[in-house]
Amino acid sequence: MLYFEDFPAGATREFGHKVVTSDEIVRFAREFDPQPMHLDEAAGAAGLLGGLSASGWHTASLLMRMICDAYLTDAASLGSPGLAELRWLKPVRPGDVLTARYTVAEARLSASRPGIGITRLLYEVRNDRNQLVMTWDCTQKFSCRPVDGG
Repeated sequence: MLYFEDFPAGATREFGHKVVTSDEIVRFAREFDPQPMHLDEAAGAAGLLGGLSASGWHTASLLMRMICDAYLTDAASLGSPGLAELRWLKPVRPGDVLTARYTVAEARLSASRPGIGITRLLYEVRNDRNQLVMTWDCTQKFSCRPVDGG
């Protein structure tokens, strides 16, 4: 189990390995973001993105899955009050292999709630060409490690 103390300021971690497919790009788009550049190669090629590309929301969902698979489901997470910033920097294309990295920008104990730590995690998502495709800046709350070592 991971606790607040496992996320000290300055810590980094690399994780994830997700191959993005055309089918899942289109499937996600049909359900949640049915814009032409996410549904059809020709429409994508005719637009600013230059080809079929994943919705930014799809990319964010893929990062969330990588976070859960890497550590969050084995952490004393108390949720997040939200994101300060989310940026989509490059299109995510079929065949891209996504990886992620977080840096703990801040870590502090809650002033009002004993036993709770608050972190600010900066995430970067890169494709297999090492291009930064998305960044995510969020606050995450964790329980502190129990005194008995938990």
